[in-house]
Amino acid sequence: MFKLGLVTYNLAKDWDIPTIIKMCSETGFEAVELRTTHAHGVEPSISKKQRSAVRRIFEDSPVRLLSLGTTCEYHAVEKEEVNRNIELTKEFIELAYDVGAIGVKVRPNGLQVDKGIPVEHTLRQIGDSLRKCGEYAENYGVEIWLEVHGKGTSNLRYIRKIMEIADHENVGVCWNSNMTDIVNGSIKESFNLVKDWIRSVHIRELCDEEYPWHELFDLLKASGYDRYCLAEIPESKEPKRLMKYYSALFREMTK
Repeated sequence: MFKLGLVTYNLAKDWDIPTIIKMCSETGFEAVELRTTHAHGVEPSISKKQRSAVRRIFEDSPVRLLSLGTTCEYHAVEKEEVNRNIELTKEFIELAYDVGAIGVKVRPNGLQVDKGIPVEHTLRQIGDSLRKCGEYAENYGVEIWLEVHGKGTSNLRYIRKIMEIADHENVGVCWNSNMTDIVNGSIKESFNLVKDWIRSVHIRELCDEEYPWHELFDLLKASGYDRYCLAEIPESKEPKRLMKYYSALFREMTK
């Protein structure tokens, strides 16, 4: 059911697109999420001609350009900053459409209780912003994936609340495999809070026995998830060797 992909943060942050495709295709990685600000340079600023070239190079390769990993966030106190991020998200939606990606990853990045803003206010602001982005993304056949991220906002109960407020079919969750998912040694309680919204999954060091990877894969299977698990792993002096090992381990663990 599962396919393995790569998040270019951090392992591939200095690679150009041909290198990403070569490394992934030679090591069993079938898709990629391109992170903004990295060397591959797939940003809203590129031209229509450059976008077409990016789309063609992936379509002619065995590696799928799945998603764009942005740092767009909607928790700021200042309304102008929130609106700026919404507009930037729209630019990434258009970019995703042009290059053939199906998802735009965004994030919450913290609460504002230290500035006197109630938690519920920030959650609603994020949810309302996501709905606006989802409505725009619907016109392009693109999805918005909210990463489980940020101090306080990575609480899965808060992520669920945000999803309920957003309430749009083009808005979903990017499961991020955080240690804070674990409750009494299990992630089941946390997983069940958002399982109906999961559209993408980030996984980390599979040899880290502190995180219950087998349980995650079992829960994903039971939920009917049939998309990609994207490895978000650190840089390595031997990236090809690491990726081959990671791919083999992933396939063994998801049998």
